[in-house]
Amino acid sequence: MNKKFDEIWEELKSVLSGKTFDALLPPIVFAIANGIFGLQTAVVVAIGLAVLLGLLRVLRKQKWHYALGGLLAVSLAAGLALLTQNAASYFIPGMISSGLLVLGAVLSVIIGKPLAAWASHLTRGWPLDWFWRKDVKPAYVEVTWMWAFFFAVRLGLQIILFRQGDAAQLAWANTLLGWPVTIIVLVLSYIYGIWRLRNLGGPGVDEFQEGKDPPWKGQTRGF
Repeated sequence: MNKKFDEIWEELKSVLSGKTFDALLPPIVFAIANGIFGLQTAVVVAIGLAVLLGLLRVLRKQKWHYALGGLLAVSLAAGLALLTQNAASYFIPGMISSGLLVLGAVLSVIIGKPLAAWASHLTRGWPLDWFWRKDVKPAYVEVTWMWAFFFAVRLGLQIILFRQGDAAQLAWANTLLGWPVTIIVLVLSYIYGIWRLRNLGGPGVDEFQEGKDPPWKGQTRGF
């Protein structure tokens, strides 16, 4: 059990790459500052925090484009809130992101190139030909449907809370439905994906790259 837990933890670390804190903190701080000091102060605080987090990343010699991306995302969200004079508008980019993820997941399955396979390819660098095998691809199709369902539920809740106009509720909902629930979905995706690959009976990625003939051991780690 401990070995399996360590394996899942290592897989999660390779995906999250330490960016969770940067994503969680600004929306919460924005909502708190808006409730106490008002919208304009909340905008200044959110952007200032994004700049600070970006500087910390640069000082730690981490990739600068993460810092720039975070700053641009917070600036866009804060700008929308200020432009509309509605704190709930801060969360419009997150709603758009959820919608695009639902659309991308569904379209990727329709064209036969599931989003989960692309995500794994980009993260791990495994050959695309392996993902498209008939004894491999179904696992990634099914996990992509799992993701689509999660993103659709998140989008629906975001829309309901946005229409209510409560920025504080949106902040906490987005936080809980963000990385905390995403981590759970990733863990379930990994566990199900490995199980499904073994049941499909295809080669593991290492066996595929080495050109081994069946019978195969199948994928034992990594999805």
